[in-house]
Order: sequence, then structure tokens, then C-alpha cells
Amino acid sequence: MTTTTTISPSKEATTSTATRILTIAATVWLVVATVGQWIFGLYILLSYGKATLMGDFERWNQVLSHSYVEGDWKGNTVVGIHILLAAVLVIGGPLQLMPFIRQTFPRFHRWLGRTYVTTAIVVSSAGLLMVWTRGSIGDLTQQISISLQAIYIISFALLAIRSARARRFDQHRVWALRLFMVVNGVWFFRVGLMGWLLINGGPVGFDPETFTGPFLTALAVFTYAIPASLLVLELYFYAQKKPDNVFRLITAALIFLCTVIMAIGIFGATMGMWLPRI
Repeated sequence: MTTTTTISPSKEATTSTATRILTIAATVWLVVATVGQWIFGLYILLSYGKATLMGDFERWNQVLSHSYVEGDWKGNTVVGIHILLAAVLVIGGPLQLMPFIRQTFPRFHRWLGRTYVTTAIVVSSAGLLMVWTRGSIGDLTQQISISLQAIYIISFALLAIRSARARRFDQHRVWALRLFMVVNGVWFFRVGLMGWLLINGGPVGFDPETFTGPFLTALAVFTYAIPASLLVLELYFYAQKKPDNVFRLITAALIFLCTVIMAIGIFGATMGMWLPRI
């Protein structure tokens, strides 16, 4: 005996609508994130690049404390490479996620992907070295949290490489997206901080002099140690697989909300941090 299962046209239409809304939410998020990351990349190149070309290395310390130490050419070289490669990540990362690039320029996509994962490993390793040898602003919780992020980055990069070499491209896509989220932890932190300052009209919940306080501790934990961006991504993956239209719509609404918050932070960071220092 055989059983035939039919799906009503109305249910099919509902499923199609929910899937389309979820896709639109993810696309809008990527567009806003791309704009914000490219502005940040431009800031890195123009601000730090200009200071380097002019020999004004002390200017590095305006944002990254202890990034330049006079006489320590080895450490300064590590910091300089870290900053330069960070620009590669924020500019190249969004390009890797664009279907048009993957489909039209597959060779470019592969070479950029190799560059991206290698750069991610180098930058995270250098960042880990900087945190524990040169110190950084913030408390111990922030330092531990950002160190955990470095471990995530290295692990996800290696898993993305392994799945690509095994030609398991579905798994590669998943690990590449996870890598993208954790690689941009510092960017999410800055955007979150500037959005908070913009909404509150100034520092609330932390001391701007010591860069410590409950807000910054929570922001570091949920940006680096337990990345909220990664949690939302996992919900998106689950919503794509789960045949539940309500869950897809809820996930899409959450992504739209994250996009609005991110856009506020990007605006605040652009106007309050990046453009004034270019």
C-alpha cells in the first residue's frame, strides 16, 4: 500500500513567502555589514597607512593602546602586519559571501578564500600575542574573551580548509560563514560600542578612562567568548532546514532587528570614530 502526501497550494505559498522573507533578511544584513566593513577597511588603510608613511607611529596608539613601542622593532612589525592584514579581512570577507563573485569569478573566489583563511590565522595569532605580551585596555574578562575569539578563528579556518579540500562544499560554506562571524568580532565590538554611545548620548555602564565596566564586560563576552553573531547564524542555518514557517519568520525578524542595531552602530562608528581619524 502506498500513501500519497499532498501539500496545499496555500501552504506552499506560505512556505515560499517565509523562505523569501528569511532570504531577504539575510541579504539586507549582508549589504549593511558590507558597507560598514568597507568603511572600516578604508579607515584602516587611510589612518594607519598614512601614519606609517609619515613615520608618525605614535598615532597607532590613539586607538590601539601599546600598539607602538619605541625601540621594539620586532613587536612593532607584528602590530603593523596585524593592522594591514585586518584591512584585507574586512574588505575581502564580504566579497567571499557574494554569490555573484562565487559564480562569475570562481578562480578569484578560491584564491581570495585561501588568502582570507591564511590571513585570519595570522591576524588572530598576532592579536593573541599582542594581548598577552603588550597588554591591552580593558579588564581580564575582556582579554580572556578576545583570546577565545582567536581560538575560534583558528579552529574555524582550519575546518573551512579541510572541508574545501575534501570537496564537501556544503560544510565548507557553513564553516566559512562561521569564520566570517568570529573574524569580525573586533568590528562587531566597535560597532556595538559606538551604537551604545550614540543611543545613550555618551558612556553609560563603563569608565571611558579605564575602559572597564559592566557594559564592556558583557559586550566582550557576547562579542568574543559567546558570540551573539554566531548564535544568530546558527538560528539562520536551523531555520533554513526546519520546515516551520513561524520559526523562519521569527528568525527573519531577529535578523532584521540585528541589522537595525548594526546600522545604528555603523553610523555612530563612522561619524564618531572612523571619519574623524582619516
